[in-house]
Amino acid sequence: MRTNLLKLFVFSFITILFSGISHASEIPPNLDPFVVVLDAGHGGKDPGNMGNGYKEKDIALSIVLKIGKELEKYQNIKVVYTRDSDVFIPLEKRGKIANDAHADLFVSVHCNSHSSQAQGTETFVLGLHRNPTNFEVAKKENSVIYLEENYEVTYEGFDPNSPESFIGLTIMQEEYLDQSILLADLIQKRFTNDLHKVNRGVKQAGLIVLHQTYMPSVLVETGFLTNNQEGAYLNSSSGQQKMAGSITKAIIDYSHEINLNVLSDIQQSHPVAQTADNTAPDSQVYKDITFMVQLAAGSKKLDTKPYNFKGLQGVSREKEGKLYKYYYGKTSDYLRIQELHREAVKKGFATSYIVAFKNNEKISVNEALKSKLN
Repeated sequence: MRTNLLKLFVFSFITILFSGISHASEIPPNLDPFVVVLDAGHGGKDPGNMGNGYKEKDIALSIVLKIGKELEKYQNIKVVYTRDSDVFIPLEKRGKIANDAHADLFVSVHCNSHSSQAQGTETFVLGLHRNPTNFEVAKKENSVIYLEENYEVTYEGFDPNSPESFIGLTIMQEEYLDQSILLADLIQKRFTNDLHKVNRGVKQAGLIVLHQTYMPSVLVETGFLTNNQEGAYLNSSSGQQKMAGSITKAIIDYSHEINLNVLSDIQQSHPVAQTADNTAPDSQVYKDITFMVQLAAGSKKLDTKPYNFKGLQGVSREKEGKLYKYYYGKTSDYLRIQELHREAVKKGFATSYIVAFKNNEKISVNEALKSKLN
């Protein structure tokens, strides 16, 4: 009897031991989700523009839901909608939804209108509009605040029709501007290269919905409903699917550019090299490449002492245009810079990302990883 109990105990112990090992090997890396907030412009009592009789609010919602459906196929992407039905959401609340979700990206989708047969796509980031056309777009998109109760209090006297009011819409989180422009540029390139749309460019304007968010944010004008051909295209299921596909691809492109490492379970463009005994190497050094972790960027010149950077030592500062950029680490070893990036995130720099340089010129991380290993 004792022998049988002993055998049962040993068998149970071995079973538990090996099942634990097997289970542990199946556990994916503990990665925080990459949160994308998708914002369908207008909605409810606000139809948006009605060019050619089409409803902007319906088209924007359809495109957003299609983007979300594609992004949700990625295990480590979390999609949050500011609206997923025909309801009115104030601009201030749209930003709050994104901020409360601790989003990594905010993408607002709209359709354009004009008194002529103007056509093409354009993507906006927050900033002071540099020409009257951008001002008109901002006025149109911001005018929705008149449908909100107590808008004078909510937006502190902001007047969409007054150029002076826009001076107050300065970029409060300048560290996100470069990333917003990067995403906007990738979206425009997808529209141009994949769909052969007229590229009206990446532009800056004082858009309230972008001003309310604290992450890289863009507003996409997918085309003109007032253009006979473009309006019909955007109102079609096929056109909406293609526009959604291009925006989705641009978001994935963006994640690769800043090397977020959240999509490795689906797309592994650069798997880690293996040694002869099939184990991962201790280093992955790229010739003539320097990797660094960009912690932040802003107009303020900060001392690079640890007390300014949550205890991180060895932070460097470079001036690029009007902005100061702050970097942590400096190495040609890609595995090492990943360790430093994880360290920066643990210290609280959740929006930090890896950048690459070759001969003192910034290049994309993807381009760097295509170069030769030492």
